[in-house]
Amino acid sequence: MAQSTLDDWARDPVDPEIRAHVYSLITALGGIGDDGTYALGDDAPVCLKDLRKWLKFADGQLNRRDVARCMAEANLVKGDLLEILAKVSPRVLEQTLKHKLAVATLELLVPLTWPFEIDPVEATVNHHRHGPYVQLAQIGYKRAILQFDRDRTLQTAVKVALPSMAIPLRERSPRDEGIIRIALYFIRNIAMLSPPSSVPMDIDEAEVSRSTTIDTFQEQDIFQVLLSMSSSIGEDFVAQDVVLLEILFFLLKGIDAEKLFLEDKKLNSRNADELKDLMQKEKAMLAGYARTAPTRHNRFGTMIWLKRDDEKVTTVSGQDVLGKAQASMEKMDQTKKWNKPRRPGRKTDLEQQREEFDMPVALTISARTHIKAFVEEFLDSSFNPLFLHLRKAIERETERVELRHSRQFFYLVSWFLRAECARRRTMKEKAADPKSAAVLTAEDESYGLVAEVMNQETFILLNRFMQKSQDEKAWQDLNAGMKCFTQILLTVHEMSESGLEDDQEIAENIQNRIFYEESTHDRIVMILRSYKDQGFGYLDAVTELAHVFLRMLERYAKQNVDMQIKSKRRARKIKKKQAQTGEAEGEDDGNVSENEDLQQAQKTVTERKFDFNRFAAKFVNQSSVNTFVAFARYFADLDTEQLKRAHRFFHRVAYKMELGILLCRVDIIQLFNKMMKGPGGLDPDSPAYKEWDEFVRHFFRQVTKRVQDRPELIVEMLFSKIPQTLYFLEHGHDREVFTRTPRPPAELEVKPGMEKPEQIGVAVGVLVNQQKSDALHWIREVLTSAAEERKAWEDADQVRKELAAAETLEGEAALDGADTEAASPPSILVKPDTAERKVAVFKDNKLRLLMTLVGFMRLGANDDPDAPWVIPSSLMAAELQEAIDLIRKFEFDPPIYEDGKAPEDHLRSKAAAARRSMRCAEFDDDSDGI
Repeated sequence: MAQSTLDDWARDPVDPEIRAHVYSLITALGGIGDDGTYALGDDAPVCLKDLRKWLKFADGQLNRRDVARCMAEANLVKGDLLEILAKVSPRVLEQTLKHKLAVATLELLVPLTWPFEIDPVEATVNHHRHGPYVQLAQIGYKRAILQFDRDRTLQTAVKVALPSMAIPLRERSPRDEGIIRIALYFIRNIAMLSPPSSVPMDIDEAEVSRSTTIDTFQEQDIFQVLLSMSSSIGEDFVAQDVVLLEILFFLLKGIDAEKLFLEDKKLNSRNADELKDLMQKEKAMLAGYARTAPTRHNRFGTMIWLKRDDEKVTTVSGQDVLGKAQASMEKMDQTKKWNKPRRPGRKTDLEQQREEFDMPVALTISARTHIKAFVEEFLDSSFNPLFLHLRKAIERETERVELRHSRQFFYLVSWFLRAECARRRTMKEKAADPKSAAVLTAEDESYGLVAEVMNQETFILLNRFMQKSQDEKAWQDLNAGMKCFTQILLTVHEMSESGLEDDQEIAENIQNRIFYEESTHDRIVMILRSYKDQGFGYLDAVTELAHVFLRMLERYAKQNVDMQIKSKRRARKIKKKQAQTGEAEGEDDGNVSENEDLQQAQKTVTERKFDFNRFAAKFVNQSSVNTFVAFARYFADLDTEQLKRAHRFFHRVAYKMELGILLCRVDIIQLFNKMMKGPGGLDPDSPAYKEWDEFVRHFFRQVTKRVQDRPELIVEMLFSKIPQTLYFLEHGHDREVFTRTPRPPAELEVKPGMEKPEQIGVAVGVLVNQQKSDALHWIREVLTSAAEERKAWEDADQVRKELAAAETLEGEAALDGADTEAASPPSILVKPDTAERKVAVFKDNKLRLLMTLVGFMRLGANDDPDAPWVIPSSLMAAELQEAIDLIRKFEFDPPIYEDGKAPEDHLRSKAAAARRSMRCAEFDDDSDGI
């Protein structure tokens, strides 16, 4: 027999030294005694403390995960920790030693049940080695805790925290806060743990399902604890709000809130309808397959050659290729393979799987009953206090608030709003039923139970959260924000149809606030346009938000004809324009203060009348069409409401907006044809089929007519439409571009009573205050160059005069001298150094004022932006040098005026001054007549 070595044996994945220490501590912790019950070891508290240190040191600081695996292999949780809690539970409130033992046990249970996460940055080999084993072990922990028959473990955890909860908030010690936090985190971990999709399990998933968790929470009175703490948040509890948020999120995510509040008869009817729809889809699928399915007589191998248009031959095999040419082409398409290039894309880690809230969760009858009762009580007593406290914590960005909490907050807001609306509909149906004795009260009809998330502060926080998520491309966060915004709109719509006038007035105010901000409109449009493979849940949220927002905005705009919106974009544009060019409008009183100009510009562009057609034109473009086309590709999986949503959008594009040319693309036409004609199209018996059939028939007739009128559309069907092509294909000619004649600025002048140097000082001071030193530098350079050129000409002219006087006779010299005196220097052209300077020379009236004061002259029409500026012949070099000295003096030593006036206060509009002079003259004439 060959001698074996240690290399032949499988290597232990855990460090032997760590395993030995951990196993020795677990052995000393306790075990089954002679009487068949669990017996604690003599040093059980010390062992629990040491085990927690090992777990914290090896797995927390060294990041090894060896200790967690050792504890899982040793069956520590089920064999020891749960037994210890069961043993001390009866007298945990009476004996201090047992209470400390229970706290030590919970301190070890919480990190062991903490959901396993692999950080891609800090992950080690041990993480990937121990990860699957620890995940399965944690599911086993959850099963053991939920199914433990000798004690109510979750109730015991709450019982351990009760003494600390009973202490007033201001008198609690940090240890008391820690005990409460440990108990809540233990409950959170149990609600959060779910079977991993990547690891097979040996246990029944029903034993750790959401329904089992809900039933256990109800049985062990955990729901009452959550209700009590949530209703007292801010008074008796503060730091526990985010833990309560997480517990609610992992309990409720994926549950259909509308189904939760349906009556049993309606629920059974809806379930029957869903089953019927599934069976109908299956029947239609089988029928489509049966048309080309092989029979018992034609199951033999078949291979044919398919000759294509380019005389090339393709080999296709199978019985289903026989018959029509279309079937052969479809078979050939199905056999094509595309080796998609592998690129490092987005990885769905465990945290994203746990945070996924678009996956529906089915509940048992008992779980549905329990969670429904809990949600009703939570809405009645705890919703407003908890979510008000959470909103303030998120706004303040407190340390306990993490990135995921904002996402969970807005998702739960949408979930509870949807649940409240569903509950109200059920209550109204009961009250309307003559056989029912239920009566609606004013409190039942009021929306005060959800008032804390229907205020302006929540809308501001939501808008900020959505914008940040969009900028950072945090699509899951944006998904939660969109769901919340959509549900707020739907809730407001139901409030507007309420029988209470107060609710109608509140709904009107909320709609006014939401639709008043143009930035909200632009954000919805950008979100719709920017979809790109973020998943079906995100796509569903995008299309639903766009559909609801557009329809409610259209209805509100029809009801409020004089609707005004705030446009920040235009205001910023005008501010920027003024900052660059210094353009200012003349005012009747002649005061052209920069602050008043800015305020006037703000007033004129901040609010404007809303034009729905203009917004709809911005809303409907090729990118938004692509988003809804991607949504329609899931037509086989969409329900009736989703199909109607897509139908309404395409109908708006083709007929309301008359932009059917956007849909004239090969892939879109093929999609519509497949939806109607198959294979695998819409079921003709489905409720949405008739509407889609009418739309597609009409649209195809329209496409045929367009192609006949403009054959070039055949080529354009291969591409998306750009605005220029779109207009040409619609009208047969290019869009005419009209250029607007530029408007000259209001001419300024210095108020009377100042000498020429003082006027230059005012103009220089205005430019300095506007931080336009570059313009002053440019004027100095132009003046310096002109002064040198003019001085050179004057010197040359003087020399020419002296030479002429020496060579000619005295009479002729006198005549020549007269001619020489009549000669004048040439004008000097002022050339802007940049394109921006050229614009400023036309539009900046402050700069033009200074140029005029130093002697520059403008040629050409007043409204001609290309009219040149020149330095006239009349200016001598000394005058130019004097202007340079004045500009330099006032730039670095600005003048100081009386009464603290600014240089701008000494300016006035020429037109306003002329009108005032004319009025004064007319008044004098009238006085003379009197």
